Amino acid sequence: MKSVKYRPAQIEIDLSAIRKNIHSLQATLEPQTDIIAVVKANGYGHGDVQVARAALEAGATGLAVALLEEAIKLRESGIAAPILVMGWVAPEFADIANEYGITLTVFQASWLESYYQLSNSTAKLPIHIKLDTGMGRIGIREESELNDFLGKLDQSRINVTGVYTHFATADEEDTDYYEFQVSRFEPLLEIIKQSVKQDLTIHIGNSAVSLRHLNHLYHAVRFGIGMYGLYPSTYLKENRPFDLVPALSLKTQLSHVKRVNPGESISYGTTYKAEKHEWIGTIPIGYGDGIQRRWQNFEVLIDGKRMPLVGRICMDQCMVRLDQAYPIGTEVTFIGQQGKESIYLEEIATHLDTINYEVACLLTDRLPRMYLNEKATE
Repeated sequence: MKSVKYRPAQIEIDLSAIRKNIHSLQATLEPQTDIIAVVKANGYGHGDVQVARAALEAGATGLAVALLEEAIKLRESGIAAPILVMGWVAPEFADIANEYGITLTVFQASWLESYYQLSNSTAKLPIHIKLDTGMGRIGIREESELNDFLGKLDQSRINVTGVYTHFATADEEDTDYYEFQVSRFEPLLEIIKQSVKQDLTIHIGNSAVSLRHLNHLYHAVRFGIGMYGLYPSTYLKENRPFDLVPALSLKTQLSHVKRVNPGESISYGTTYKAEKHEWIGTIPIGYGDGIQRRWQNFEVLIDGKRMPLVGRICMDQCMVRLDQAYPIGTEVTFIGQQGKESIYLEEIATHLDTINYEVACLLTDRLPRMYLNEKATE
């Protein structure tokens, strides 16, 4: 069934920004360093398939996701590039991944044992080994644990093609913990190299590491948040090696405009009362679209000017205090540029006391994604 758009609200994704951010990173990397484009969580809310295609066009050599479902979606959309699933996948689904040519992340000896019992595949399963050097999520932590894993590794059935880890503080000014993680990674990597005597793709650099020109990039970097034009932290935004171009804008229109009297209340809980005669506009999006209630008192752009959201955000609507009456249908920009003013996800994240990643990922599918510059012209 064809999607029909009736509500004047949409997210615009400029795919030329995705390409430009990859080109900017490529210019700073050694020529032999590959870029793995991270498109998990529907491309951080931007659209996984569309972003993946743009990233590959720009020179990324592979893709990374969090879930097997996400990888299969990319395959079924016709994408043939290497895909790594970075999250845990149950061993009973490994054959499905193998059928689709998808590489899994594996780090448990017990997982290998279950896979040998459950698998009916005659083809080697490609995997990357994950090492937990201090993030504390998933991965092999200790040398004894690694030796147990390698002892159960049947290389006639498993094809180890890569090794990686993830950093907890690479976006912070102090690099002590980053260096500590590197110091844990290197000896574990040497053990793997002694056991798995073939070429491995080693990738430990995320967006933060690649933007900071820290050492130890090895063969590839995983370019996630930076690819979307967003900085991993305030520190990196203030100390950036090049400018990132935000890809996402959120635009809608005024659906109602009214003049209220002094003392009149707006929205649930009467948390906002007009202090004088005021013009109030209604906007047809709310927390059902990912505009959380904490957006109250933040600003949107109308007529190239900042105007405050007043009263509690509703599920489907919210209200803005206007500086004058505007026609119904006047454009409202939540994220992006309007005239000389701009509001981007980092500023919103600061208001919400969170990170830009979360703001983008919480924008729901009720807001249709419109893709600009799908065909590369540069």
